[in-house]
Amino acid sequence: MNKILIVEDDSDIGGMLRELLTHQRYEVDNAYSGTEALFWIEKEKYDLVLLDLMLPGLSGEEVLQEIRKKSDISVIAVSAKDDKDTRLSLLKAGADDYITKPFDTDELLVRIEVVLRRKGHIVQTSENSILRFKDIELNDTEFTCTVNKTLILLTKFEYNLLHLLMSNPKKVFTKNNIFESVWEEDFLGEDNAINVHICNIRSKLAKGNPKGKYIQTVWGIGFKMQLEE
Repeated sequence: MNKILIVEDDSDIGGMLRELLTHQRYEVDNAYSGTEALFWIEKEKYDLVLLDLMLPGLSGEEVLQEIRKKSDISVIAVSAKDDKDTRLSLLKAGADDYITKPFDTDELLVRIEVVLRRKGHIVQTSENSILRFKDIELNDTEFTCTVNKTLILLTKFEYNLLHLLMSNPKKVFTKNNIFESVWEEDFLGEDNAINVHICNIRSKLAKGNPKGKYIQTVWGIGFKMQLEE
């Protein structure tokens, strides 16, 4: 399980991010100032720091500078500033990515996944890392999804669920199959999470191709990729 430190002085935003990331099965700690963030980083081992720039005491830029003196931990900077100079200076200072407020939570989750998957790996695309179905492409190196060459932002569970279906497009996956593969637990028969995720995936894929038909519901059994138009 990946461990993330949220550095955000606004308790409401920090609480929202904690709930969001915990729901995605990340282990999460919160820090509400730059000094507290450095304390946690010294004490615990994190895979990623979600770092707000406007902090009491030490600024986010100063925290990033201190982190880079000792660690190559992944850092995604968060700020209301959207100017080019700010983004470039943060990337040059060692931030792995940058997202502006207010942000879309799905986009944030995808950015986190991309940074985590790139950590410790050379980022290069090979044919073996790309899974295709019709005009959908899943890139397992960069953790990206495109439909008709349009980038589609998927959450971790959405990506993994779609990947599972595309890995064997002729197979009908039962809800139990999906739970064991994507959630790594047994299906209890009363959770609507799979239906919601399938609905979200269909809606997002339609942004790339509104006329495309990709996921078929096999009533009473489960889901599969739709081979026929």
